[in-house]
Amino acid sequence: MKKYFIPAILVATLIVFSNCHSSKKITAAPKITYQAGVQTLVINNCSPCHFPEKNGQKKSLNNYTAVKDNIDEILHRIQLNPTDKGFMPFKHPKLNDSTITVFKQWHDNGMPEN
Repeated sequence: MKKYFIPAILVATLIVFSNCHSSKKITAAPKITYQAGVQTLVINNCSPCHFPEKNGQKKSLNNYTAVKDNIDEILHRIQLNPTDKGFMPFKHPKLNDSTITVFKQWHDNGMPEN
């Protein structure tokens, strides 16, 4: 009897644990691209200073290439405290953490355009 009891317990345990799983599907976070995320943030937070067509007189950030080429500086400056030299956006409140995270994730994902 004992020689059947232990294997039966092991088989029952295996069946129970093999059926334990989450029925929720795990979906990947949407891919952040320049056109689907970053562009709007740049327009909303860097205009008019960095948009020549809007009378901006600072480094232009009005297109994908300009933002991509300057992303390291952008990340550095938007993470500074408002009292630090070089803080951006100049004369505006610090960007919220979720906005800064979008820039970081875009950078970390290779800065895709679309």
